[in-house]
Formats: sequence, structure tokens, C-alpha cells
Amino acid sequence: MSNTPHDLHEEFPDQGDRIHRLKTTDAHFARLIDDYNELNRTIHRVESRVEPTTEDVEEDLKCRRVHLKDEIARKLAEAD
Repeated sequence: MSNTPHDLHEEFPDQGDRIHRLKTTDAHFARLIDDYNELNRTIHRVESRVEPTTEDVEEDLKCRRVHLKDEIARKLAEAD
């Protein structure tokens, strides 16, 4: 069990300006960011046992976070 937050500024430390720009110009990207942050907070609460759940649910949440992060990374790469 990892209890380390996966904040986007830690996941993409050199992309802060690009993330901000895309959030303000691309509604789909902004929604991806919001979804990622909400899911990340949920996972952190589960890992901290503030909001306990089953291992299957926890793994499903983590998989969803990975997929969102991959989509965010793809959009960042396309923004070049």
C-alpha cells in the first residue's frame, strides 16, 4: 500500500505552464484534470483508511487514475 499523493505537479514537474494553458483553453483537458484530481483525492482517502473499501475497488480506482494520467500525458505531448 502506498500512501503517497500523485499530484499532477509531481507527476509532470516540468509541465506546469502547459497544464495551466491547456486547462484554460481546452474544456476537455480541464475536465480530465478535474477528474484526475478528484479520483486522486479519493484514492488518498482510501489508502489512508479514512474511507476504507475492498482491495478490488481500490485497484479499480488506481487503474482509472493511470488511464486518466495517460490521457493527460498524451494531450500534453500533442500540445507541442
